[in-house]
Order: sequence, then C-alpha cells, then structure tokens
Amino acid sequence: MAESFGTDAERYDRARPRYPEALIERIAAVAAAAPAGPRPDVLDVGCGTGIVTRQFQAAGCRVLGIDPDARMAGLARQFGGEVEVARFEEWDPAGRDFDAVVAGQAWHWVDPAAGAAKAARVLRPGGLLAPFWNVFRFPPDVAEAVAVACQRALPDTPFDFRAMTNGSRDVCRTPFAKVADGMRESGEFSEPEHWEFDWEFFYTRDAWLDLMPTTGAFTRLPPDRMGKVLEGVGTVIDAMGGGFTMRYTTVAVTVVRAGAA
Repeated sequence: MAESFGTDAERYDRARPRYPEALIERIAAVAAAAPAGPRPDVLDVGCGTGIVTRQFQAAGCRVLGIDPDARMAGLARQFGGEVEVARFEEWDPAGRDFDAVVAGQAWHWVDPAAGAAKAARVLRPGGLLAPFWNVFRFPPDVAEAVAVACQRALPDTPFDFRAMTNGSRDVCRTPFAKVADGMRESGEFSEPEHWEFDWEFFYTRDAWLDLMPTTGAFTRLPPDRMGKVLEGVGTVIDAMGGGFTMRYTTVAVTVVRAGAA
C-alpha cells in the first residue's frame, strides 16, 4: 500500500488536505531556536508530492524531502522541492544534519524504533522530531451513509468501512503510543509531547470524490470498482445537498533532541 500512492501523484497533490498553519509555525519556531539560526533546516520524511515541504518553505525553512516513490518525488521536484528517493531507515545523510525532522501522514510507514534512532542521528542538539497526521471526523450521518455506499459497491471486501469513516482522536491512540515508545527507546530525546489542532474543511461532492481514490483503502482498486464506489458515494452526497463539512484534528507527537545548550 505504501508504494501505491504514486499511481496518480497529480491527484494526490491536488486532493489531499494540507496542514494547519498553526502547526507549521510552531514547528518552525522550535526549529529556529536550535543552534543553526533563524532559517532552520528541515528534513521532510515521506514527503510525497511535497505538500509539507512547500508549507515549510513558505514558513522560511530550507527543506530536504525523502520519499521511496520516484513518481511522487518527481512531482515534488516539479514544484521546486529538493528530494532524494529512499526509505528513511536506509537513507544516507552523508554527514548532513537538521533542526527538525517532520513527517506528514507518513511516519506510520517508518519503523518507530529505527526511525527515531535515525532521526536522532541527523538532528542537531535541540532539534525537533515531529511526525503528524490529519485525523478526519465525518459528521455521523455522513459517516454512516458513506460506509453503506462503499460496502454496497464492494460487498466482497474485508475492509471495515465503518471503522474508516468513524474517525476520532481515539482511533489513532495505539499507533501514536507506538510512535512515542519508539522515541523513548532511542534514549536521545525529551519526553514525547502530544499536540492537537482542530480545524474544518467544506467538501463539495467533486472535491470529496477527487480525494477518495488517494486514500489507502482505494489506491489499489481497478478503475471499474473504484467507479462503483464513487458513483455510490456521489449519490449519497448529492442527497445531502452536494457537500458536507469535515472536522479534522491534526495530531503531532513531538520530542526534542537531547544536548541543547
């Protein structure tokens, strides 16, 4: 699944949600306080098409991206990103170090212990490791209707569509705990902190149907089956007035590299 997102990199970049400016600014401020100075060096792990990279560039950071998918990396370069193609655990930093290591919607593809240890090796003292995720929370009536539509379109799939649509802070508690445990295991960081940012986004029918094929449940579906899903979900959204407001919580698990002056 991790290698399937580049199948339609342009759609991924167009449709995927961004991250709240308050999160970007907070990370950039902590990174700028590290010894390197006011223009921090940021390493974007699993950078994909460069969504996070561009947000940190806009905040005044120098950013290097890493992604295992050459298709995603190629599009990120078209948007002005500097990207190296590799899995983070195997990537060679070649003596470079950074004020922040970030990962937007990507750290769950990284081994939590090996990833934290690698981040510790490339972070300057006082640098920040900050993986973060957008957790979506459908309105309950939309969640149920979308789950039913997906199940009708794909009756033979073992995927739990109700679990997918019933997003909440709690649904990610176990993965986030594993991330924090990996950070602690390295012995190189402060005690993990949990940051949360709530925000909303209104999706039109077309915008939501554009996003759906970029999510892990659907990236490997053949076009005919994906078409059935989109037809069913589109009918549901039309019946609800043509759009809905999605509530998001962006969650970050952050630690500071030991050795700050």
